[in-house]
Amino acid sequence: MDKVKIGIIGCGRIVQRRHAPEFSAHRYAQIVGFFDQKKEKAESLVKQYGGLVYDSVDELLSDPSIDAVSVCSANNTHADFTIRALNAGKHVLVEKPMAMTVEDCMAMIDAAKKNGKYLMVAQNQRFNTGHLRAKELIGQGIIGKPLTFKTTFGHGGPERWCAEDDGTGKISRDVWFFDRKIASMGVMADLGIHKTDLIQFLLGEKIVSVSAKTMTLDKKTGDGRPIELEDNAISIYTMESGVVGTMTVSWTYYGEEDNSTVIFGTKGVMRLYDNSPHTIQINTDRGDHIYYDLDTMMTNVNQLESGVMRTFVDEILSGEWTYAAGDMEINAIRAVLAGFESSRLDKTISLV
Repeated sequence: MDKVKIGIIGCGRIVQRRHAPEFSAHRYAQIVGFFDQKKEKAESLVKQYGGLVYDSVDELLSDPSIDAVSVCSANNTHADFTIRALNAGKHVLVEKPMAMTVEDCMAMIDAAKKNGKYLMVAQNQRFNTGHLRAKELIGQGIIGKPLTFKTTFGHGGPERWCAEDDGTGKISRDVWFFDRKIASMGVMADLGIHKTDLIQFLLGEKIVSVSAKTMTLDKKTGDGRPIELEDNAISIYTMESGVVGTMTVSWTYYGEEDNSTVIFGTKGVMRLYDNSPHTIQINTDRGDHIYYDLDTMMTNVNQLESGVMRTFVDEILSGEWTYAAGDMEINAIRAVLAGFESSRLDKTISLV
């Protein structure tokens, strides 16, 4: 295989800003074509990156020249399109959240195994240089045994991101992120799955219980009604080893974004991407102050190369599928969904 030939399903903002430019920049990737329900979006990307405009998902999946598919459509289509692509013999990169139910996630992984194809979830926070280095440092014991953590992701909401999608720059509150039938979940699907996946990745262990509060505090639809989905959520996660911490996500941080993680250990504290000049700050119990200046956190305004598309292509070519979806990805979805159950029942939910 000289190049991995890519077909892209969905042509929204995530494709315009990340998938299309990052696949196009990879020397061993080639975008074959695009499909979107709004054909003009696919046509616009073809003008920029080349390839074909497909009239349907089936037409794209039946193209024998396509090796791999990037599923970037709305949340409620992820499982269906992914399974169809895998059954068509394509490798698949699917945007987060992986799917809307644990059962769908399991079916996606089963389809990948049955067809001998690579399935990867686009959890881009795993590929931040700071997070990769932090995982190494935690494993080396630089802060001792982790005891507690707090991980946060908050910004002003998806309205501006979606507004830029139509090319007008007009901000509308009637975005698909606020539609329960399409998105299924609100800020937990948009931001919560990122930080849930990240804390499992950094600590190398699963979440085993969840106590959470989900709420709608401020977001409204175009006609002034509160959205039907949560715009804020706070979860307490307990890990397999007994580490306990909080995961806070919000669409109502109307100032500076917060996309930080702090881990407290028996020998020190590690701070990641906390809007300081340093990527990683470590303060030890001996008074050491250790800094790593590696990269900055990507934001909706400040887009950087995510590493997701590069890794997906490289792993297809190497056959070493380190980031293939598995138990960790399923457990992250399970933890997010348990947060809603916990909030509704006002009780801690066990995942084991």
